[in-house]
Amino acid sequence: MPLRPKKNTLIVAFDKTVEAMAMEEACQTDGVPGRLIPMPPQISAGCGLVWKADPSDREQVLVEMDKIGLKPSSLHELLL
Repeated sequence: MPLRPKKNTLIVAFDKTVEAMAMEEACQTDGVPGRLIPMPPQISAGCGLVWKADPSDREQVLVEMDKIGLKPSSLHELLL
């Protein structure tokens, strides 16, 4: 089975698991694209969970975070 090609991905890291879970709940409720995934090995900070989204959805993700009062511990664009 061939590997799927890597693509540029927006990664939002959180300090606490509760923040990652709040992000998932809010995004599902409001239809913001993305999903929680385990932290990629390229990142070594945060709670172990990150929000993965397409970079084109960056503004929508950041607006949602602001709406619910979350600040990311870090933002990254990685090939995943």
